[in-house]
Amino acid sequence: MIADTIYIYSDGACKGNPGPGGWGALLVAHGHRKEISGGEANTTNNRMEMTAVIRALESLKRPSTVEVHTDSQYVQKGISEWMAGWKRRNWHTADGKPVKNQDLWLQLDALSQLHTIQWKWVRGHAGHPENERADQLANLGVLQAQQHL
Repeated sequence: MIADTIYIYSDGACKGNPGPGGWGALLVAHGHRKEISGGEANTTNNRMEMTAVIRALESLKRPSTVEVHTDSQYVQKGISEWMAGWKRRNWHTADGKPVKNQDLWLQLDALSQLHTIQWKWVRGHAGHPENERADQLANLGVLQAQQHL
C-alpha cells in the first residue's frame, strides 16, 4: 500500500433487478478504515455498484490519490473505457441508444475530476477480504431498503 493513497473497495447488491438494492464501500487510508452503506427501495444492481463509488468519493474531504477496487466491470470499463465515446456521441452508445444511468455517470465523472484515480477490477466473491466486506455492507443496505418498503 502506498502511504498517501486512499483505497476504496465498493460493491452493490440488488434482490431482483430491479428491486430493493444496497451499496457499500470500505475506505482504507493511513491505517484507518471507514465503512459506509445505504439502500434504495427500487433500483438495479448497476445503479447500486455506481452509487457505492459515488458515495465513497463524496466522502473524501480534499483532492486525493485514490485506488478504486470494484467487482463491477460495468463501473470499471464504463469510467475508464466507454465514457469518452459516450461523451463524443452526446451520451449515446455506439449503437445510438441513450446511455443508461446517465445521471449517475455524470456524477461519477464530475467526482473523478477532483481526484487522481486508478480503477481496478477485482473478481467478486473470490475471497478478497476488503471486497467481501464491501459485499457485506451492500447487503446491509439491501436490508435497510427492504425495511422501508
